[in-house]
Amino acid sequence: MAATSTRTSSSSRSTKTAAAAAARQLAEIRRVADLLKQVSDPTRLQVLLLLNEKERNVTELCADLGTQSQPAVSHHLALLRHGRLIEPRRAGKHNYYALTEAGRELAKVVDGIVG
Repeated sequence: MAATSTRTSSSSRSTKTAAAAAARQLAEIRRVADLLKQVSDPTRLQVLLLLNEKERNVTELCADLGTQSQPAVSHHLALLRHGRLIEPRRAGKHNYYALTEAGRELAKVVDGIVG
């Protein structure tokens, strides 16, 4: 009877371990899906790639993007900041934006696809 009890508790532990691993994988998949949503807009994707080159302020980004207004660029930056892909650095009157570690990882993947 002791052997049966041992097998049951061992089986129960491995089932719990597998369930925990599946939950972690699902959480990671959701995190990646959220990151991809952040750059699903072409302008945000361009911003991500521009910031992968160097940090920039809103004025520089507007010039680099060409047709985007300052309020539109600021909106895209806010969404990327909310998604924790970029972070601001205050210098005088300007905020300079740079990629976070997650932003750099995502930019690397996107750059590999875009070429």
